[in-house]
Amino acid sequence: MKIEFRQEPIAQLTSSALVAYAFEGSPASSGSVERLPAESLGFLRELQSAGELSGKAYECTLIHRPPGLVAAKLLIVGAGKKEKFDSAQQRRLAGTAVRYLRSRGVRDLAWVVLGPECESGCIRTVVEEALIADYDTDRYKTERDLQRGIDRLDLALSHPPSEGDETARERAWIVGEAQNFTRHLVNEPPNQMTPILLAQQAQEMAKRFGLECQVLGPEEIRALKMAAFWAVAQGSEEPPRLIVVRYVPPGAPEAPTIGLVGKGITFDTGGISIKSSENMHEQKTDMAGGATVLGVMEAIAQLKPQLRVITIVPATENMPSGKAFKPGDVITSMSGKTIEILNTDAEGRLVLADALTYAKQLGCTVLIDVATLTGAIRTALGEITTGVFGWNKEWVDRVLSAAATAGEKMWPLPVDEDYRDLYRSSIADLANIGGRSGGAITAAMFVGEFAGDTPWVHLDIAGTRWSNEEKPYLAKGPTGIGLRTLVELLMNIST
Repeated sequence: MKIEFRQEPIAQLTSSALVAYAFEGSPASSGSVERLPAESLGFLRELQSAGELSGKAYECTLIHRPPGLVAAKLLIVGAGKKEKFDSAQQRRLAGTAVRYLRSRGVRDLAWVVLGPECESGCIRTVVEEALIADYDTDRYKTERDLQRGIDRLDLALSHPPSEGDETARERAWIVGEAQNFTRHLVNEPPNQMTPILLAQQAQEMAKRFGLECQVLGPEEIRALKMAAFWAVAQGSEEPPRLIVVRYVPPGAPEAPTIGLVGKGITFDTGGISIKSSENMHEQKTDMAGGATVLGVMEAIAQLKPQLRVITIVPATENMPSGKAFKPGDVITSMSGKTIEILNTDAEGRLVLADALTYAKQLGCTVLIDVATLTGAIRTALGEITTGVFGWNKEWVDRVLSAAATAGEKMWPLPVDEDYRDLYRSSIADLANIGGRSGGAITAAMFVGEFAGDTPWVHLDIAGTRWSNEEKPYLAKGPTGIGLRTLVELLMNIST
């Protein structure tokens, strides 16, 4: 998608569709419709009087040959109640406009930016969401509509763009493209996104953006004594891969060195503790955490923050076979901690355990892991909000602040000492499950045991990594959740 600034009067803008938003209750005179010429506003008042224009959230009113405009069409997107309007809602409006117009064969549009007091912020949210909304999951359909999609987005400013506007546009384009890269990885079927193929995607991305990428195979994983990771991997015919991507800009300080760890289970059957067949096809998304941190690396390689970042993705399948690990096994993790296996479907915390230990060995001084870790987080927070856990309140707060700025819903959950008793083992240091009560908490805390005293934050994206319904502003499928938050965090650290 090509994204350009336009400064000519709104009435003279040439575009297949001009887009403005309007608030409920006064849709003909509020929101960015205020910038439309008088003749257009008069026509909107007629529609409002006739009950054809309400301004209700995501209502789309398409006007052909709009009076007072050169643009072929005028799309008014309802913004809902004005008192509830914020940057997150503006994102959704931009996404709604893109998805509405692309479904009707429109290939270019112009978004009316309200005014100079909000332009840089508006530019960032509109561009990011336009790119995200222009993504579909139909790659494998033989009759997919290749003509559907937005080629050009014009941003209609009220004055010449400032340096801040240019920066906002460039950053938003990078972040939006990186989020779609993450969504592409998550959307791929499991036969097309094995550990080997995920590693190849990481290597290609790293080469394209000048990052260092190292991929370790079975022999190296065993040599590192990653027995927790290997226990999960040993049941599959697909060999595991440990993916390490480094971003080390010249002159960056030694600390903090951020370690991003993403769970990379490319398909999860549950192993010997096999899952129900219902919706098992969705387990291709169990590598969404790994996809997220790889997408973050694509973004920061272009945005160039002045700090060191090392990303680690332990990639494997969790399969039942004669070689698979079993309930009752005791394994010794890379850290030396012993783990009793009570359920082989609690495999994500095992691969993360060794990956966090390795991240510390590589010199990471702050650890952030992203994982589709538990069904319990979906029970607690639904499919709307990501759960956040961590020993270090300062870093948890930093992540939550970045999420608020990035427009991603996240919420902190407790990591209290009393929960530790739930995942103690009578024959080993730890058990890999802690029972049904507080399942998201005990799973997170199990992972945190391997961070030790290193500042650590855990994002459980099991409920938010996928949208099971088509929304006006987002296609059904992978969301790329967490990427914007982590990019925002890393950019803030470096300033």
